[in-house]
Amino acid sequence: MVRQSSSRVPEPSAQDAPLADILTRVRAARPSLAPSERRVADAVLADPGQVAELSIHALAERASTSAATVMRFCRTVGTGNYPQLRLALAAAAAREHALGGERAAHGGTDISPTDSLDRIVSKIIYNEVRALQDSGAGLDVDALGRAVDAVARARRVDIFGVGASAFVGQDLHQKLHRIGQMAFIWSDRHAALTATALLGPGDVALAVSHSGETEDTTEPLQAAAERGATTIALTNDPGSTLATSADLVLTTCARETPFRSGATVSRIAQLAVIDCLFVGVAQRSYDAATTALEETYGAVQRRRRPARRTG
Repeated sequence: MVRQSSSRVPEPSAQDAPLADILTRVRAARPSLAPSERRVADAVLADPGQVAELSIHALAERASTSAATVMRFCRTVGTGNYPQLRLALAAAAAREHALGGERAAHGGTDISPTDSLDRIVSKIIYNEVRALQDSGAGLDVDALGRAVDAVARARRVDIFGVGASAFVGQDLHQKLHRIGQMAFIWSDRHAALTATALLGPGDVALAVSHSGETEDTTEPLQAAAERGATTIALTNDPGSTLATSADLVLTTCARETPFRSGATVSRIAQLAVIDCLFVGVAQRSYDAATTALEETYGAVQRRRRPARRTG
């Protein structure tokens, strides 16, 4: 079993859309970059259109680093060389410009002290829609397909997550349980580590963490890997400890701000990816899954109050 242990973002093929979404890739990679590469990332994110017009030496000077560092940055974010980065940034700048009118209509993205409640609602909805769009564009469908295969074949699926990520794990656990899949959710570190002692080849361990650096989540996933289970990471940072510990990495692209760190937007993006995974698994046994969902729905239907008659 080969593990995806590199902290680099996979380089896209010529047919991949992510080159047009280079800013999403840069944001995702930024937390795990070395300080010198992070300065390049900051320069790119600050003004992608202007950077697209700079020579490699001019960008290096702006980021107080070397041309060699800029080249390493290019490979990190999935562009083979600097000309490809410039082309991707030019395309991204055009896309951002087109979105500028929509962003301006919502008053930007960050919450300010003077925002009205209407403006806060507008900004939050805008940010959450953008997170879903960016996550969909940046999701590795090949990795998703292999994750679907692994879960569909698994003897059991153990899910790890703490805090808000545990709610996402609970959602997947309930979905899998409703179609007859043996699944468990562990939000306590000790319980999670105990569960991994029973895992082995043919089992799946899936961990959820926005940062990918929560030890209560990374440690159980690493323990599951040592037992031979197929490991899946769901995270916003493809270069994180969680991602580099996993066989398969599913990423979100949620833009959090200091004012809304850990915001609901991250959970919504994670839930969307979980939905994609679950539907893919259920589709593998379409008739049986449909029957199971109908039966589990019917089991609680009698607990509902009848609709009130009007008129």
